[in-house]
Parts: sequence; structure tokens; C-alpha cells
Amino acid sequence: MYRHILVPTDGSEITAKAVSATVSLARTLGAKVSTLAVKEPFPYSAISEMQPVPPQEFYDTQQQIAARHVDAVKSACAEAGLACDAHTVEALHPWEAIIEHAKTQGCDLIVMASHGRRGMSALLLGSETQKVLTHTTIPVLVVR
Repeated sequence: MYRHILVPTDGSEITAKAVSATVSLARTLGAKVSTLAVKEPFPYSAISEMQPVPPQEFYDTQQQIAARHVDAVKSACAEAGLACDAHTVEALHPWEAIIEHAKTQGCDLIVMASHGRRGMSALLLGSETQKVLTHTTIPVLVVR
């Protein structure tokens, strides 16, 4: 069935549910697990030379946060006896980075969490999960 599962992480509580589902599924199927954390690009301002945070400090902080998120997934996999490849990338649109990463790593399933918002809140807030579902040809398992 599925041999290589990607579980993107942002460190949120709801993402922890997707990680748990991924670990269970991967153990059952004997699948490989990969995780990805997407870092925000530096918010350059064309209007002002003044930046509240120096670029290197911003990059370092983003990397530390992303590393913490993927390390949590790696730990959950290790506890279950699974190997886990962990990556961090910088991208303006996380959903694009998730799809690209899944393709380049040869993943055949993406497991993502969803808050399950509907109506106006879903429309206004958008959803990285919804965008991945809309734009990928790789199967996506949505966990609530």
C-alpha cells in the first residue's frame, strides 16, 4: 500500500494528532516516515530600512523553531521503532513546499491535520491542508 509517508509539522497540538496517526499507520504498513517543517522567509520591507529583528537573528530563530518541531516527530517515530527523515525548508507558501518535498522525496502519502473549520471562518483563514488537497496528485490523509 503506502511505503513512504510525509507528515508536515508546525508544532501545533492538532499536528500532534497527525503525527500520532502517521506513526500508527507507518508501523502497521512498515512504511518509511519523513517530516517537514516550513520556515517563514524574512519579512523584508521595501518601505523602511529599520527592521525590528536583524535578518540573521530571524533566520536562526526560525531554524531553531523548525528543528524543535521535526525533532518532536523524530522522537515520536523513534519511540515506535521507526526511522524518520527530517527536513526544514524556507518557503513563502507552506503548501507548495509540502507538495514539492513529497514529490522530490518519493512520498506516496501525505498526512496532515485539519481544524475542520467550515463556512466563513474556513474561507477567511484558509488552510494549508486544503491547499495541499487542492493542488497535489499524491493521496492526502486528513486527521481531525
